[in-house]
Amino acid sequence: MNEITSPMWTHLSSEGRLTGTWRAALPAYQDQPSPCLGACPVNGRIATWIKQVKDGDIRGAFDTLADNNPFPAIAGRICHHPCETACNRVELDETVGICSLERHVGDIALVEGWAFPVPSSENSKKVAVIGGGPAGLSAAYQLRRRGFQVVIFETSEGLGGLLRYGIPSYRLSRDVLDGEIARIMAMGVEAHLNSEIADQAALKALSADYDAVLLTTGASLPKRLPGLDYEQPWVTDSSVFLAAPQADQAAGTGNHVIVIGGGSAAMDVARTARRLGREVTVLSLEAEGQLPAQQVELDEAAEEGVNFVSGAMLKSAKSSGNNVVLTCVEVGFQPPTGSHPAQISEKSNSEFSLTANTIIPAIGQDADLDRWAGLLNANGPIIATSPDGQTSFDGIYSGGDVSSMDRFVTHAVGRGKEAAKTIAARLDAAHSPPEPMQDPFVPFDRINTAYQARHSRTRQNDTPVGPRLKGFDEVQHPLSSDEARTEAGRCFSCGTCIYCDNCYFYCPDMAITRLGQGYEVKTDYCKGCGLCVAECPTGSVHMQEDTAQ
Repeated sequence: MNEITSPMWTHLSSEGRLTGTWRAALPAYQDQPSPCLGACPVNGRIATWIKQVKDGDIRGAFDTLADNNPFPAIAGRICHHPCETACNRVELDETVGICSLERHVGDIALVEGWAFPVPSSENSKKVAVIGGGPAGLSAAYQLRRRGFQVVIFETSEGLGGLLRYGIPSYRLSRDVLDGEIARIMAMGVEAHLNSEIADQAALKALSADYDAVLLTTGASLPKRLPGLDYEQPWVTDSSVFLAAPQADQAAGTGNHVIVIGGGSAAMDVARTARRLGREVTVLSLEAEGQLPAQQVELDEAAEEGVNFVSGAMLKSAKSSGNNVVLTCVEVGFQPPTGSHPAQISEKSNSEFSLTANTIIPAIGQDADLDRWAGLLNANGPIIATSPDGQTSFDGIYSGGDVSSMDRFVTHAVGRGKEAAKTIAARLDAAHSPPEPMQDPFVPFDRINTAYQARHSRTRQNDTPVGPRLKGFDEVQHPLSSDEARTEAGRCFSCGTCIYCDNCYFYCPDMAITRLGQGYEVKTDYCKGCGLCVAECPTGSVHMQEDTAQ
């Protein structure tokens, strides 16, 4: 055996240098969830499908998305994108445009006619879904792909709920909505339209005919403003206005419309009225910069000529000839936090008046619980459920806005998915394996940004204001294929190994072995220096205590 006398001699083997005896910690390869996944209402594997977009595998990205959300083209247009707020990239330059990438994938899927596979095996058990909105459709999709027989009972003449009757077509094209709903129905989901389950007796009777019932009736009752007479012809609630045909919208509004509220529904009303040629003022409790609508909606509304009177509330409204005069007062407003309700304080000597022809309140909606009284227990403004979504009546489950105060479309989609998994586990445990425990989300300080060039976000183009106010065509334009791949390339792939070989090349002890998909640590030689962790661009390798030493 050669005697090693100098570390500078390179013609001798280093196999005898068992530097692994030096270490106290060992690198571990483990994909961990990205912060965007943690913030996603549908628990979508965002880093995975964005990498597929980057690699040009759009079909793969669509399949990955559809595991958790059957509406990528819809969500890519209207989601409030908490994933983007959580994105680690914002610490370097700008967040990744996750929504625009999701729309890109969803639009291509519609153009190509990609379908969801019909279930490989049928399950004889039947589930009734009451309500054909985003929660009900999401649940129907998840149940049907597991082979269950699913029937939707919908009060209206069309499926979609809020998506169809509450979101204007300039934000969500009806062709897109119809296409993504049709893809679910083509799996073999049955729908009974114009079929209202009106009271607890009808619900109980339906429960006797099905193995499980899922209640997804949403929040359908408009909240009422004190000091406003809703019987007056110059008052129209936002839900009624948005659901009406354009001809009725135009006939029911005068030249000047005042919209009361600061959320997405208020912006939808205001921007719709602008497209009807009306002068529009938005009156909101929230001060400027605090309105709850998405910033892009506020920006586009301002571009379109909507006026804002912020930090004020209505005290009273009275007819004055052909007009209505609103008496208002400036307020200090603190939004609700946790269990604490909103705080409103009037400012002294701050009264002022506004004059309009039409008032459209858009201050939110509540679930209609009275119809289920005597059968289902309530938890304040929502249906009471156990942690798994079971109501107080055995066999009846609840999901979406009727059982949650998280009033966003993608929250409803996620809750529909979770309710479906619960029902599947109850009816046939083989279809719903237990969820694995989730690891901590990868923080920004685990990302080696030396491998990330600064690059501003690739933004979607908008139709110019003049043309957009002449109709209801979509305002935001999709990314091109090149733009989508560029934007996907900005993703850090937080916590997901991209097989870049940095750990292999930078290991000073040659203690890393390349495998087909991944890497292996040779414990005899790894001295625990952590250089592989430092050079990992995605944070998918980390040091852990070596308990074997």
